[in-house]
Amino acid sequence: MRGWLSDLVPRLWQSRRLAWPLWPLSLLYGAVSGLRRWLYRRGWLSGTRLPVPVLVVGNVVAGGSGKTPVTIALVEHLRAQGWRVGVLSRGYGRSTTDCREVLPDSPAQEVGDEPALIQRSCRVPVFVAARRAEAGLALLARHPATELLVCDDGLQHLALARDLEICVFDDRGTGNGWLLPAGPLREPWPRPADLVLHTGEHPAFAGARARRRLAASTQRADGARLALADLADTPVLALAGIAHPERFFAMLRAAGLRRIQELPLPDHHDFERWQPPAGAPALWLCTTKDAVKLWARHPQAWAVPLEVALDAAALQAIDARLHALRPAGPRVP
Repeated sequence: MRGWLSDLVPRLWQSRRLAWPLWPLSLLYGAVSGLRRWLYRRGWLSGTRLPVPVLVVGNVVAGGSGKTPVTIALVEHLRAQGWRVGVLSRGYGRSTTDCREVLPDSPAQEVGDEPALIQRSCRVPVFVAARRAEAGLALLARHPATELLVCDDGLQHLALARDLEICVFDDRGTGNGWLLPAGPLREPWPRPADLVLHTGEHPAFAGARARRRLAASTQRADGARLALADLADTPVLALAGIAHPERFFAMLRAAGLRRIQELPLPDHHDFERWQPPAGAPALWLCTTKDAVKLWARHPQAWAVPLEVALDAAALQAIDARLHALRPAGPRVP
């Protein structure tokens, strides 16, 4: 049922003709969310201002648009620019509800698969909490040298004040242009943002580009590597528990793999009891997001990293904005 709904809903959100029965509910959603934004603008609700700059990477469209790979690419770039970076996240799908640090050996089920992936990819401090300000304060207390916080998701989490907003879109654009549940929008678009970033191949409107491609080699849990090009004629089981599994499969085919058995799974799929289908090929390929959970049970799976390259002009604009926010001297904890 969940898989059927995950296929149906995106189709509904691309067409007003099919989604119009839900339109009255979208008016109610828009009224409630609009009132909340208005209360923040008027100052009757206030966001927590942290003592270091905060950069939020988010979207206005429900479903995966590539925020986490963009966050990883940004963190790596900012570290190269000399920033001491920390990352905040809600930790969607985790079994816990507290504020906690994501450590290299933290089970993805307890901290969320995306925060676990960020920590293992970037090796920076990562904290998760439903209230991102609480996560930020805890991170700064544990890692007082941190100079900049990047929030993975949270564009609508107005309880956390931010200095820079990056809004990420994929090829869906704004869908049918309606708010939830009649459409995919979490809030009306257009809305102010410091940078609009497109991760798809066919941007629906103006903005910077984030070009994505699979890495040339895959990696196993034990650190072994295998060139993707060597698998062109090898039967493989390709599995993906991400928002849009077909994108992963299409990228594998574009990389030259010709004998793929595709296994799409729900986003944030829990691999605790997962077993491969009968007769599946012996070699498995998965996304790095899936690997942080899959490797605990099946370390023989090969993860294929996603490489993201951001437009140079976009990076320059981000650097310029953050440079103006950077304190002249060291921050006193």
